[in-house]
Amino acid sequence: MRLKVLSYVALAALGMAACTSTSSAPPVAAPAAPAIAAPSGPTFDGPLLGPDGRCTGPSTGTATVIEPGISECELVRLKGKPATDVLVGESGKGQREVQVLYAEPGGRELYFFVNNRLDRIAKP
Repeated sequence: MRLKVLSYVALAALGMAACTSTSSAPPVAAPAAPAIAAPSGPTFDGPLLGPDGRCTGPSTGTATVIEPGISECELVRLKGKPATDVLVGESGKGQREVQVLYAEPGGRELYFFVNNRLDRIAKP
């Protein structure tokens, strides 16, 4: 019986505590997070090489020799034909990376571009 009385007293105390609250202000909303602009990828001068080995527009370059620094489409213009295979990707640094393969009768030539500029040539 004593346990029953203590239970009623505890329940009544909880009910009274809930009724004595004097706060009538609405809850404060959390501040909105600032808007984050979507990162825009790097921009490049001139047309780019697509995965099909063709340029997105006419080559405007004036290169006469295949050497580091020429653009992807300058390579295609100098070769005179679309690439055998093209891999287009992005590095972990947000750079455009393109690997261009030309399978020639005398062997293969692999061209590595970073941000639309020839970085290095591999002739395995």
